[in-house]
Amino acid sequence: MVATRVLRSGALTATFAPAFGMICSSLLHRGEELLGQRKGLEEYARGGSTMGIPLLHPWANRLGGFEYGFAGVAVTIDPGDVRLEEHGLPVHGIPAAVRGWETVEATDVRLVAGRDVRGLAAFPFDHRIQVAAELDDSRLAITTTLTALGDRPVPICFGHHPYLQLPGVARADWQITAPVRERLLLDERLLPTGEREPAGDLDGPLGDRTFDDAFTLRPGAFGLAGGGRRVEVAFGRGYRLAQIFAPGDLDVVCFEPMTAPADALRHAPAAVAPGESFRAGFSISVR
Repeated sequence: MVATRVLRSGALTATFAPAFGMICSSLLHRGEELLGQRKGLEEYARGGSTMGIPLLHPWANRLGGFEYGFAGVAVTIDPGDVRLEEHGLPVHGIPAAVRGWETVEATDVRLVAGRDVRGLAAFPFDHRIQVAAELDDSRLAITTTLTALGDRPVPICFGHHPYLQLPGVARADWQITAPVRERLLLDERLLPTGEREPAGDLDGPLGDRTFDDAFTLRPGAFGLAGGGRRVEVAFGRGYRLAQIFAPGDLDVVCFEPMTAPADALRHAPAAVAPGESFRAGFSISVR
């Protein structure tokens, strides 16, 4: 069994597995589940399917291959060390980087966990990664801090993947709000081409629409509404892009905060200088 800790405040209850990258495995509003469970926490802990609100680290989304270079270091990724997506590409980081975390702080409404990550062959940039979660009566805030520990800069490519759902409301009746400006054009492997186009107005019923797209942001919060409930995802400083994921075969919609686009690790990403830290935060509010 995966050890979990529970935060409670007002109408919200959040459950986390600190040892596994501080994944939020459940977010209850008045006793009803707002997070898609997919194959469950135990499967996630075995390195399988993502669910809940996982941290994607050291990169979010896809890489375009198994080799990259950064700060003068050439890296080859062993396919056995990573998850693979439908095109056979590495996706959503390295499971070993979000395993073996230690709890740093724990109260009824605040939980902090993290670990020093050293000596990973697929990401040889020593760093500390830490996630803090704070809960109040209507809002869960998640802040991630990346600190460079060695004498090399550390690429900034992480993100989170909230699987949101509206219990008791048909997917076709979900209303979404998406404050996006531009859509990143993708190739046949869903990798950015470097070109962009206006995103247009995405607000309205989700209906039978599907998404697996990256966007630049406008001011405002992403929203999912229906059945007398509205869930809002607000990106704070540090998150430059959003991935919207709404597959046709799963009743979830994901507004994913991302520090960098897909495949950024292979294309000169931003970095944390040795001895310095980078912090990014987002929140989920319910009303």
